Amino acid sequence: MPTERRLLVTLVFFHAHPDDEAISTAGTMALASDAGHRVVLVVATKGEEGEVDDGFLDVGETLEERRVAETEAAADLLGVDRIEFLGYRDSGMMDTPENDNPVSFWRTDVDEAAARLADVLVEESADVLTVYDDHGGYGHPDHIQVHRVGHRAAQIAGTPRVYEATMNRDRIHEMRGALGNADGDDSGSTDAVFERIGTPDIEISAAVDVSAVLDRKRAAMAAHPSQIASDSWFFRLPTDAFRSAFGTEWYNRTRPVFEGSVPDDRDAHLL
Repeated sequence: MPTERRLLVTLVFFHAHPDDEAISTAGTMALASDAGHRVVLVVATKGEEGEVDDGFLDVGETLEERRVAETEAAADLLGVDRIEFLGYRDSGMMDTPENDNPVSFWRTDVDEAAARLADVLVEESADVLTVYDDHGGYGHPDHIQVHRVGHRAAQIAGTPRVYEATMNRDRIHEMRGALGNADGDDSGSTDAVFERIGTPDIEISAAVDVSAVLDRKRAAMAAHPSQIASDSWFFRLPTDAFRSAFGTEWYNRTRPVFEGSVPDDRDAHLL
């Protein structure tokens, strides 16, 4: 009998900062790698505006150096084949002075940045590109810019499939109600933030069950201690709650436009 041939593809995951990949797409990346697909991680900035406690960095070490090393460690856990940094400056949170830095990702020309990403997409003959939803999940300027730059780069490169990584707003509300803030939610987010975070369930077109690689996803998050401390609320979640929060990764397929019924017939075929 003839051996069935498996079609292997190249997936490019585009993120704003080191650690974003671990939180939002690590499971999908690990599953893709395990299945033999090529996984490429592109990061717009090196997360220079992140915060660490005094004494966290080694003498002479910069935060960007540490965050690059953390990204490499996380990528190794996930089976990433290539990492590229686009070279832009972290823009900080929305409405902070860092937004006005002319070399920040937020201030860069979309077409110029898209051309850099498109070069990678063409080099890799990328079959799939992931970006963020149009509000960057929670309104971070660099995440919004990933959405804009990523879609433009896909147009330039002719990348056939584009998915927007997002969060399931309804699931987040359910979890908050079940756990309550007293059970370890020290993320600093207000109710107003949660009202506009992510995407409503009924609008999400793709769901990837990553429970089989959840341990590796958690390890990838732990590989970013400069931003995700070992005693953070992420790691204080009980096992079942962690699985509920991070065991599914959510996407909207925007290229080609998803035409299935949502959510009963979600498209989970990123791979």
